[in-house]
Amino acid sequence: MVVKNARLIEGPVQKTLIRLTMPMMLGMLGMVIFNLSDTFFVGQLGTNQLAALSFTFPVVLVVSSLAMGLGIGASAVISRAIGEGNHDKVKRLTTDSLTLSLIFVGFFALFGLFTINPLFRLLGASGEVLTYISQYMTIWYLGVVFVVIPMVGNNAIRASGDTKTPGLIMVFAAFINIVLDPIFIFGIGPFPRLEIAGAAIATVIARASTLILSIWFLAFKEKMITVKIPDFRTVVDSWKQVLYIGLPTAATKIVIPLGAGVIISIVAKYGSEAVAGFGVATRIEFFALAVIMALSSVLAPFIGQNWGAGKFSRIKSGIKFSYKFSLIWGLVIFIIFAILGGSIGSLFSNNPNVISVISLYLLIVPIGYGLYGILVMATSTMSVLKKPIHAAILTLTQTFLLYVPMAYIGSYFFGLWGVFAALPTSYFIAGIISNFVLNRIVLSREKSNTTRIQK
Repeated sequence: MVVKNARLIEGPVQKTLIRLTMPMMLGMLGMVIFNLSDTFFVGQLGTNQLAALSFTFPVVLVVSSLAMGLGIGASAVISRAIGEGNHDKVKRLTTDSLTLSLIFVGFFALFGLFTINPLFRLLGASGEVLTYISQYMTIWYLGVVFVVIPMVGNNAIRASGDTKTPGLIMVFAAFINIVLDPIFIFGIGPFPRLEIAGAAIATVIARASTLILSIWFLAFKEKMITVKIPDFRTVVDSWKQVLYIGLPTAATKIVIPLGAGVIISIVAKYGSEAVAGFGVATRIEFFALAVIMALSSVLAPFIGQNWGAGKFSRIKSGIKFSYKFSLIWGLVIFIIFAILGGSIGSLFSNNPNVISVISLYLLIVPIGYGLYGILVMATSTMSVLKKPIHAAILTLTQTFLLYVPMAYIGSYFFGLWGVFAALPTSYFIAGIISNFVLNRIVLSREKSNTTRIQK
């Protein structure tokens, strides 16, 4: 196996970060397009169907966050084994990580299938909307294996030094989903009209393509999978290594969809049209934030390698560039959405009330995107610097101590406008705090390293 090592401790900082960000952005855009295609075609069915899809979003994100945590844990231990040059260990860890994800899949599929109605009633769904949710989520849970395992597989591929292949796999899945969505939803050609259930089937098939491609690439191209049956202690040891990093990461990431579920329940009080508009708007913003999220993903290994090399000036330059880019990008997106929010909303629904909610969200929330980027990059960097508790506390603070309470208060005094205004406000406060905390951590680490070298 050829191990590809990016030399993140050399070369111009800005060019290095941009070069690493491009493949990551490709994959994230593929994921966003994947979700937007579902939203676009389901929106043609009606407001209740669109509201049903919006209700499913937080639950899907919870499962995806858990899968992402496992994937990041797997990537960390696999990349370390690659650096050691121990290919047998690489194969063992990769195979055991995939097995672990399969166990998680079985648990969540079983749990999910038996809790669809009570869970979504708790989130505020009822009547016809709940029926549509059940149709969609029953199929989605049965195919959740195709969602979780490819996330772990793609992270294993990234651990080998390849960031392009996972991106291309996700773009391919997005293409499959765009093609299959109208076929199964509207019943084109010999296929029956399945409406929202058809969207779920298209999603499962598209995700299945990512599983096949990622497993094929790991098994035959990189030869990172083994069919040897190990003793149970070896497997448990692999799982412990993955979970040691994966569980805290998953717990941190799961905070966001849990908060989104609470906000959905608040928005649901304003009717299915409000839920539909909110769901569309949040999916649109994923597209806008893909660049920031990609930069955040590559900032972590950049910080890690340069920290190990003692190149603190590059770390500071990387953080400064990332912050500046986030603020500029956030301003640009705010201006675009403020001008085109209504036009963008009309692409997904012809209901004027739904479009109005989309426009309102895209007018208010993007003003905080720049500070949100700083929050995300700061917490990502803290995890690399072995301060995951700090990162988790900041994420919890932004979501449950700021956003959710302010959303309740805003809803009471200002209606839907107040709910949406709570989000950028929480970004401003948490972004500023995270910058202060990260600066303290970097400074203390730098002093500690200087003292150690002097001794």
